[in-house]
Amino acid sequence: MTGPHVMRRRRRLRWLVVGVSVLAVLGVGTTVAITRLGSRPVAAAEAPDKPETVDVQKMDLAEKETMTGDLGYGTPQALAGRRPGTITALPTQGSVLDRNSVIYQVDARPVVLFLGTLPLYRTLSAGMTDGPDVKLVEENLRDLGYRGFGTPNEEFTTATATAIKKWQKKLGVDQTGVIELGDVVVTATPVRVSTVSAALGADAAGEVLEYTDTTRWVTAELDETQKDLAKVGAKVTLTVDGKAVPGTVMTVIPGAAPDPNDPAADQTQTYTATVSIDDVAAIGAVDSGSVDVVVTSGERKGVLAVPVGALLALAEGGYAVELASGKLVAVTTGLYADGMVEVSGEGLTEGAQVVTTS
Repeated sequence: MTGPHVMRRRRRLRWLVVGVSVLAVLGVGTTVAITRLGSRPVAAAEAPDKPETVDVQKMDLAEKETMTGDLGYGTPQALAGRRPGTITALPTQGSVLDRNSVIYQVDARPVVLFLGTLPLYRTLSAGMTDGPDVKLVEENLRDLGYRGFGTPNEEFTTATATAIKKWQKKLGVDQTGVIELGDVVVTATPVRVSTVSAALGADAAGEVLEYTDTTRWVTAELDETQKDLAKVGAKVTLTVDGKAVPGTVMTVIPGAAPDPNDPAADQTQTYTATVSIDDVAAIGAVDSGSVDVVVTSGERKGVLAVPVGALLALAEGGYAVELASGKLVAVTTGLYADGMVEVSGEGLTEGAQVVTTS
């Protein structure tokens, strides 16, 4: 709500500045005349109503803007089968899969999850050329307790094959010392099964499931004017299922660029902000729904402030406040927040009483 708009409403409630008269106010050579609106004739024996006053406060002000977000586990990613055969086992929706978890089975043989940033792109076996995929497999075997090959590196050795055989024995599959393409799926972190796409008995070459991160996030769609409010690292307040919890903006990613050749298309560039929930436990088991994302768009610390209703708009421009003594003091306004407004004016101090509306 802008200052002038508030003041128009304020004038309707308390004062009307009607022109220039011989009344000198504010000590700056300006003359105004004021008339109280909505007043009624006062009987001779009736005392006038005492105006409501408040103290000028010294405080911190923060201007906030609320955007709408959605709670969830992030954008789902599809997992397609890479081993030929028939699907014989599938996970349940909502399952959390970590390193060495069996994701699904093809021809009664498990497809297992490893963690890393490189998908396996070839069969790993003795005699192969060196490569980063060998190092990734050795790192996962090491973290599962299968060692003997020393520090993980890119060379596939006899010790690497031996560690694979031990791992295969634990899985209950043939101990070949070879990892075929499609035996292992690699993701950067543990995942949560969001949707099971395939059915038992289906061809394993198609899409099997969709997965997401295991952590609940909030995503919010922003326009060009909002993206600077939700910068990466910014602290926000999230209202989830009626509970206010702190959050942190993690990413701000631009959406598809508008088509300048399509006059009917919306030409507004959009962005998607991903917000982490700093205390996930505080929201309980809620895992979906609309969320208010409150960001601070402006902040002032240790300033003098009065309720917005204490401001008077002057005919010649600007604002004033009326002290309890009846004196008008010209003020310069600053930040508006939570019904308060930053003010400064000659002689205006903390604790001074000013007239306001109820």
